Amino acid sequence: MSRLGKMPAWQRSFVVGGMLACSISGCLYLLGHEFEIQRSTLGNHNVLAIHGIFAMIATLALGSVLPFHLKAGLKSKKKWVSGFSQLSFLAILLTTGGLLYYGPVEIREDVVIIHWVVGLMFFAIFLLHSIARTRASKAIISL
Repeated sequence: MSRLGKMPAWQRSFVVGGMLACSISGCLYLLGHEFEIQRSTLGNHNVLAIHGIFAMIATLALGSVLPFHLKAGLKSKKKWVSGFSQLSFLAILLTTGGLLYYGPVEIREDVVIIHWVVGLMFFAIFLLHSIARTRASKAIISL
């Protein structure tokens, strides 16, 4: 590993793939269930189950990154806003996801809204964080 905080290729693929799969499956379920776009296809339990499985994989991916990527990001003093935003959003998503499954029915509607709003914000920041890394790498290569 030559660069501070740079993930090996397998780990980067695991993290990006896990987060994208979780985000995309969540967006599909959101479109089907909340916005009733092809509800019978996108809003069904199978899509929700796939989202849950991808959420578990994304959580494993997050765990594989935290020990060194977070420490390296702190030392480099780069992309703190997007990095800490992602970490905060993921903590909220894990908490609300747990509440959706195990929480009381009285708060379910509020938790659903929080979960999908934060999920969309996470997805946007994740893409920006990843694109900024790719652009920086291409700029270094072209020098």
